[in-house]
Amino acid sequence: MSMHPAMAHLSRLVGTWRGDGHGEYPTISSFEYVDEWEFTDVGKPFLVFVERTWNADGSPMHTETGYVRAPSPETLEIIAALPTGQVELGTGSCAASLDALTLITDAQVLNTPTAQRVDRIVRRYEMRGDELTYEMEMAAVGHGLTLHLRSRLTRQP
Repeated sequence: MSMHPAMAHLSRLVGTWRGDGHGEYPTISSFEYVDEWEFTDVGKPFLVFVERTWNADGSPMHTETGYVRAPSPETLEIIAALPTGQVELGTGSCAASLDALTLITDAQVLNTPTAQRVDRIVRRYEMRGDELTYEMEMAAVGHGLTLHLRSRLTRQP
């Protein structure tokens, strides 16, 4: 199966990335975690992604799944579903050079009636070679946009 032409500029993102992360937010204690992102090409004009995280003893912490669409080489759309009761819908930008790929998305969030309220999620992915850095800012539970997650991942064989 070949990659859809609309996604060719994101081809170097496809694969599994894994590394260490740090989480914080005004309403919780800071924590360390193992972060894994898998970006999959299915031959359509989007990439499928799954994020999984584990704590230090290997117990699962969080997972989410979604899609990254690229209406043009410079623009992105993100659709993500979180088991904590949120759906993220947003737009963003893509900047590609010979040695780097930077993706930034800014999304509004819909919440189920019993979920903790999240209003906005801003994600930033920066890839250089076989290293991917990820940062996520969140506006939630009455707090403005604040850094929540940061991880440094490497491409897995």
